[in-house]
Amino acid sequence: MEALKEKFARAAGVVLTEYKGLTVEQMTDLRGALREADVEYRVVKNTLARIASDGTSLEHVRENFTGPVGVALTYGDVALMTKSVLEYAKKNGTFKVTCGVIEGRPVSEAELQQIAALPPREVLLGVMAGTFQAPAAKLARLLEATVVRLGYALGALKEQKSAG
Repeated sequence: MEALKEKFARAAGVVLTEYKGLTVEQMTDLRGALREADVEYRVVKNTLARIASDGTSLEHVRENFTGPVGVALTYGDVALMTKSVLEYAKKNGTFKVTCGVIEGRPVSEAELQQIAALPPREVLLGVMAGTFQAPAAKLARLLEATVVRLGYALGALKEQKSAG
């Protein structure tokens, strides 16, 4: 139980699922697909999960620990985890996503859909870097233009003095 509590506390994102009706082969396929996205998938006993959720961000969704519950946990890219879990749910009708906790905040299935629609983290960081870089690049172009104009003015002045 302490190990599960530690996982709940450390996770950047958690998605609660209902796996009722999945075969052993489908469950193995699910775990393999999620492992590629650096996601751990565990089937948990509801009583144990409720106890382990005490004092963690999962405390807010503890009422969802009913029936056959599977927990997808990630310590990294939350968008990739939600995308992977929702893709599997779309592929397999018996697998359902109920809710989640992202960065300590409870989220519904609809919010998980929105998170899954986000571009990958690297793309967002690139966009952000470009946004920060744009003013500096504009300033550099302005300064370069000023120096070029000064050069033209000095060249014209030199020609004027040598001619006159």
